[in-house]
Amino acid sequence: MTVPAFFQRGTWAAGAWRLATLALAWAAARACEALGTPLPWMIGPLMATAVASLAGLPVRSVPALRNVGQWTIGTALGLYFTPQVVALLPGLAPVILGAVVWALLLGYGFYRWLWWAQGAQPGMKRETAFFASAIGGASEMALMADRRGARVDLVAASHSLRLMLVVMTIPFALQWSGVHGTDLSLPGASEFRLQGLLQLMALTALGMAGVRALGGPNPWVLGSLGVSIALTALDVQLTAFPKPLSSAGQLFIGVALGVRFTPDFVRAAPRWLAAVAVGTLGMIVGSALFAAALAGLTGLNPATLVLGTSPGGIAEMCITAKVLQLGVPAVTALHVTRYVVVLMLTERLWRWEARRLE
Repeated sequence: MTVPAFFQRGTWAAGAWRLATLALAWAAARACEALGTPLPWMIGPLMATAVASLAGLPVRSVPALRNVGQWTIGTALGLYFTPQVVALLPGLAPVILGAVVWALLLGYGFYRWLWWAQGAQPGMKRETAFFASAIGGASEMALMADRRGARVDLVAASHSLRLMLVVMTIPFALQWSGVHGTDLSLPGASEFRLQGLLQLMALTALGMAGVRALGGPNPWVLGSLGVSIALTALDVQLTAFPKPLSSAGQLFIGVALGVRFTPDFVRAAPRWLAAVAVGTLGMIVGSALFAAALAGLTGLNPATLVLGTSPGGIAEMCITAKVLQLGVPAVTALHVTRYVVVLMLTERLWRWEARRLE
């Protein structure tokens, strides 16, 4: 008898817990949807799995489903880049440049805060604080930290906590302020077609394979996003993206974030996590003020710029923009550009910092 692939990793009990985790996440998403919370299909699963994990329950995520979630986000976001929207993007170049510079300064300020708050701890290295504070992808920063001999566990913990705090604050703040439904840019295709979805899946799979073959970061988001943008910009309207599939993608990502918060995670370095939490909240406030100033200079929607300049990740902030209809193309362009630039410059900036300290 062949054991299903879902259960091949670990025991049957582990497979059962994966199913139970998905069931818990679905129930939490439906509850949040009924309560009218923002991003119910991400925040509900994130909160439920995090609470269950902190309580000691062996909730588990499925890496393959997290990848599916990233694919749904990249593909769905790309459908907003119609020819009319793409024609407007060059005008955002100064805003994008300003947001990239802000992200680099914000990360450096966060690094100085972490080192001031935690530098005296035994065994703490500046490399740990530096790579833990960069506003970039968690896995990529952890790899860079490992190459420099830093504490990878603390770096990963910092990025996980930062993302969770951003997801748990900014969407609620925007909903509480009444911001919603001001985005005039809608996806090009308005009708769902199964054949078109299958074609879109095949083409985005090629894009993801291409990014991976080239050694690029995050192929599940960037590969699918690039192909989806190219098709939509060329006015190739294969299909509208089905809402249930988008909701499932958010659920998978919420679970992947939530299961990281284990009791060991909290006990490992409470003072470090406290410093990260305080610094993250400071970055959220600072980014909101920067977005307000940038909106005053450019006339763009302040809520769109709050999402575009926040210290969150591509997936989380772009989903928020999509759900609240707040300038999806602008937010996506800001985060993708920042993501790529930060990945390209972080190790170079560390070498500059190391020379400065010699």
